[in-house]
Amino acid sequence: MVRAPDLPAALLGLGLGMVLTLPGAGASGCRALGPAERLAFAPAARARWLAPRARAPGPLDSLYGTVRSFLSAVQLNPFPAELIKTLLKEPASVKVDEVLRYQAGYVVCAVIAGLYLLAMPTAGLCFCCLRCRRRCGGRVKMEHKTMACERGVLMTFLLLTTLVLLIGVVTAFVTNQHMHEQMGPSAAAVPEALLSLRGLVSEVPQELQAVAEQFSLPQEQVLEELNGVGSSIGKAMHSQLKSTVYEALASVLSLGQALQVSVDHLRGLNATSVELQEGQDALAPALHEHRQRLLALLQEPHCQGCAGALNKSHTLELGADFSQVPSVGHVLHWLKDVPEANFYSMVWEENITFNALPILAALQTADMVRELKKVVAEQPRGLNTMGEAFPVWEAASRWSQALEEVEESSRPFLEEAQRYERYRWIAGCVLCSVVLLVVVCNLLGLNLGIWGLSAREDPSHSEAKGEAGARFLMVGVGFSFLLAVPLILLVFSTFLVGGNVQTLVCQSWESGELYEFVDTPGNLPPSMNLSQLLGLKRNLSILLAYEQCKQGAALWTVLQLNNSYDLEKHLDISQYTVRLQQELQKLRVDVQNLDLLSPAARRDLEALQSSGLEDIHYPGFLVEIEKPVVNSDVEKLAQELEGLSQTQGNATLRQMLQDEARGLQHLHQEKVLPQQSLVAKLNLSVQALASSAPHLQSEIIGVLDRVTYLKGELPTRATHILRNESECFLMREMSYFSQYTAWVREEVTQHIATCQPLSGALDNGRVILCDMVADPWNAFWFCLGWCTFFLIPSIVFAVKTSKYFHPIRKRLSSTSSEETQLFHIPRVTSLKL
Repeated sequence: MVRAPDLPAALLGLGLGMVLTLPGAGASGCRALGPAERLAFAPAARARWLAPRARAPGPLDSLYGTVRSFLSAVQLNPFPAELIKTLLKEPASVKVDEVLRYQAGYVVCAVIAGLYLLAMPTAGLCFCCLRCRRRCGGRVKMEHKTMACERGVLMTFLLLTTLVLLIGVVTAFVTNQHMHEQMGPSAAAVPEALLSLRGLVSEVPQELQAVAEQFSLPQEQVLEELNGVGSSIGKAMHSQLKSTVYEALASVLSLGQALQVSVDHLRGLNATSVELQEGQDALAPALHEHRQRLLALLQEPHCQGCAGALNKSHTLELGADFSQVPSVGHVLHWLKDVPEANFYSMVWEENITFNALPILAALQTADMVRELKKVVAEQPRGLNTMGEAFPVWEAASRWSQALEEVEESSRPFLEEAQRYERYRWIAGCVLCSVVLLVVVCNLLGLNLGIWGLSAREDPSHSEAKGEAGARFLMVGVGFSFLLAVPLILLVFSTFLVGGNVQTLVCQSWESGELYEFVDTPGNLPPSMNLSQLLGLKRNLSILLAYEQCKQGAALWTVLQLNNSYDLEKHLDISQYTVRLQQELQKLRVDVQNLDLLSPAARRDLEALQSSGLEDIHYPGFLVEIEKPVVNSDVEKLAQELEGLSQTQGNATLRQMLQDEARGLQHLHQEKVLPQQSLVAKLNLSVQALASSAPHLQSEIIGVLDRVTYLKGELPTRATHILRNESECFLMREMSYFSQYTAWVREEVTQHIATCQPLSGALDNGRVILCDMVADPWNAFWFCLGWCTFFLIPSIVFAVKTSKYFHPIRKRLSSTSSEETQLFHIPRVTSLKL
């Protein structure tokens, strides 16, 4: 059976020809799976940010600065670390002289306040006694030259003192109101800060739990990719083996085609040789008869010009003897049933089987993938205990409960504080109003007094205005004496409290000395040790923690939990990954059913190999093929006889020559031409076999050896690819878990429990206590203080000035007496200054 000549085109149709140029398999990289995807983890840390509070700049800032400078001048001693340490640990052992020594500035101020407290009531009592005896605050008895100057100076000083009192009382009103307005927001900020701190503490376990729960992201990603791991491994095997397998299949198909062609040529050669022998057996007698007749005719004496034809007739005999060609019967005996296999169908089936390798791998690994999914679905033990082992886990509930209790208890306290603040504000307003009353009395007294003085030039004026002005000044003096004692007591008490808050707390707080005191070992009693309360193994630096919290650091960094908590231990998923690796190593893909050469095809090739096709003596065929079928050209001889018959005069001879010519032409058509065609066919087969047979043997050996080698090599290489792809798959899946552990490490150490609310609460606490409460408080008593001390010059100048507002009874003086002047006319004289 002769195969169709379009097998190479069919081979290209299989897609084998294109892959013959692909590089060899065996790449050990992981490019087939590609890079791992980036997992998007939801932030577990909750956004906490305590809004910073700050006092808005205002016109009172210069006053606050002046008060702070004054307090710094009063308290020159440094922060009393040893005194506070003793007070915290052994309050009973605190010595009074140490306290007084530290409070020396305030003691001096207390002495001054005490002197004031003694002097003012005493002076007031003396004034009352003298006033009752009309020895103080009386009238100017007589007019003198410097009286106007003295009166003007006294009025000026009284006015200046009154203006100072007015400025002080107005500023006291403003600071009192400012402090009252700040108390509401300041009180509301305390629960807000406590709530923020409670959220910072209480939400740590929840955030850690949220971190642990997000382990499901790499799990789900791995489970999803496990669904296609078998197909992925099969594709990798197919990709890396296809060039080798396709090349082998192409060689088998090419050799099968060559086998078919060779067998077809060999059978054609044998059949053609038999036909040629049969043809020459039939041709030889006919040639002999024609030769005998022509020799007889052409040798006739009457035959004219027959010498040339006679010579050609002598060579009218067989040229090639095909009975002498080599026999191919023994080769045909070996190849009688060849080809047994259909190489085209075999290669097609093997190609389909190889192309189905991804599906085959998916089916064969299905059971193992289910086991792998069970392993992946488990939760590593370390992650389950990550939150519970966190150092602040146990302390979180205690601190959260404590902060909640503080928050609940602070609300009624703050409400009560706001109620008392209202009383304080009312008391401050009353005191400022009393001082303002003194100012009003002074201003009214001055205005009425000046009005009365300006009206004295009028002869019809009344002294009531000046008297009223003097009385108003005396009323102001009386209020001053009455107000001096409560004012000095209030000023000193508020000064003592507010001053110590400013110098002892606010200054040390702002400079960091307070944090340094807390950080110094041994200063605080054990019950106040923050490190022990938090369950930390190392002492915590409050100053460093505050600075780190202010920069937005997490509790991990602030509390230095890397020394007390082994995060890597809880992130160690090696046991988990070892189990995953062990299960992956159990993956198997069987490629034994991939047989590149069927048994029938192998038998065909082995039969051709042992047939001796290459041992046939092809030159023996070529020797006979090169000989002509008939030594003389029968067709030309027939034509020459036809022409020769035309020249003959003897009709009988002419007719006989024409008959011989027709006979030779018939012989040529019926016998010679078929023989020549068979010779050409035989030549084609001989040439094809002679050129292919020497190489066919080596090709068969090479293909058989290659197929035999690949039969044992393909499972080994498939196993190697399986291992390599399994490791690549494991690396890819482990990268998801590595992403998770890296995210957990960053989340826990940098984002969870960002302690900015702690530094914010401390900063806000300082702003509330120092900027919003202490500064207005101190400015308030400072203003009242200067009003209190300026009451003294106000009293003095008011008493002195009031004398000049009373009517002046003067003695008249002239150069001559009325009694001595004879023609004197009495006239009304006015009281002049």
